[in-house]
Amino acid sequence: MTDARYRTRFGTTPRVFIVIHAEDAGQAERNAAIAHAAGADGVFVINHAISGEALRPIAAHLRTRWPDWFIGANCLDRAPAQGFELLGGGLDALWSDNAAIDERCTDQPAAAAILAAQRQHAPAALHFGGVAFKYQRQPDDLAAACAAAVPYVDVVTTSGPGTGLAADVARIRAMRAALGAAPLAIASGITPENVGDYLPYTDAFLVATGVSISFTELDAARVQRLVQRVRAG
Repeated sequence: MTDARYRTRFGTTPRVFIVIHAEDAGQAERNAAIAHAAGADGVFVINHAISGEALRPIAAHLRTRWPDWFIGANCLDRAPAQGFELLGGGLDALWSDNAAIDERCTDQPAAAAILAAQRQHAPAALHFGGVAFKYQRQPDDLAAACAAAVPYVDVVTTSGPGTGLAADVARIRAMRAALGAAPLAIASGITPENVGDYLPYTDAFLVATGVSISFTELDAARVQRLVQRVRAG
């Protein structure tokens, strides 16, 4: 795959996707409304405390509430291929922590299997695929891992070393150079205060902790500040 589908929808302007640690439909809708009112480009719902089966109706509820807004999910208790099968049909994107790229190998059969599931179950959905992501194997050769991922994921997605921890700017700069025009997303440690450090290198920000008052509730003022900072460039 190439960057074409993401670029067709979002171009080259950096985008903000707010991450909601989903508990139930009401809680997800309440927080999604905060993100929507602030002008975020969309949301991802993620299931830290509930099952993928429970996440599916929550995502469907948000789709009904906002039929034209970008809605994605990260199904933590399923492998990416299973996530596409379970959730992908009604979503704009599936985000996975591990895109199964192994830069030490010439072929990428595990990544190819995820791509096949995406094409079968959710051909219209994007894959935000984790590369050099927190709590996963870290590549021996970061540039090679980025290059290997481009044919298999729509948006290479990385993070800092842990939840709520910012990524090293030099590492993000190196990934940007390795990816060329292909999209790059960051999914941890972004705040209204530090996002400017990443704007020159990053296409999408997936943000929860940096704009929240608790693990499950967003801070409306901080969400708005983040969106405004990214829009200002």
